[in-house]
Amino acid sequence: MFQTRVAQRFRKRRAPQAPHAMMSRMPEGAEIDTEHLQETIHEPPTDSLLRNIALTTALLAAFGALAALRAGGTVNEALVLKTEAGRLQAEASDQWAYFQAKGIKANVQEAARTTWIAAGKPPPPNIEQSIQRYGAEQKDIERAAREKERERDDRSHEADQLLARHHRFASSVALLQVGIALGAVAALTRQRVIWLGSGILGLLGVGLFMLTVVR
Repeated sequence: MFQTRVAQRFRKRRAPQAPHAMMSRMPEGAEIDTEHLQETIHEPPTDSLLRNIALTTALLAAFGALAALRAGGTVNEALVLKTEAGRLQAEASDQWAYFQAKGIKANVQEAARTTWIAAGKPPPPNIEQSIQRYGAEQKDIERAAREKERERDDRSHEADQLLARHHRFASSVALLQVGIALGAVAALTRQRVIWLGSGILGLLGVGLFMLTVVR
């Protein structure tokens, strides 16, 4: 009797459920987060953003290399011209010193002539000839000294112009380098605003570089 009751209870527990009960418990469809899906669809692909950042950064680096090359070239030319101007200044100083020496000799001859005249005697002919020769030599020396000074001024002015161009090239290099740095930050943070700032600084640097090259 006891075994019969246990078997009946076991069969009741293992009885299969009705098909309509199973269908009622099954979900009607797969649950999908449509809002998150729409945000994902409208979100710009990060691969294209990184590709654009890499492209603009490469262009800025290329212009930066050219600007740095031109900046180094202009400052080297300016230093050469400044050295040349210093040499010409030294040569002009030597000419002026030579001019003063000729003047001293002419003054000595003038004093000798005055002494002869004061003594009531005519001065020797070589004294007058020396005075005239020293005067003519002074004119030639003065002309050469002023020519050296003119060349010195030309070299110095050209060097100043090259230094001004060097400063503009250096400024363009600085702008391009900051743009490249912002491009790296934009690539790390995936921020378009930072990339935009990088592009603006890069355009300013490229514009200054091109303006300096043209002028």
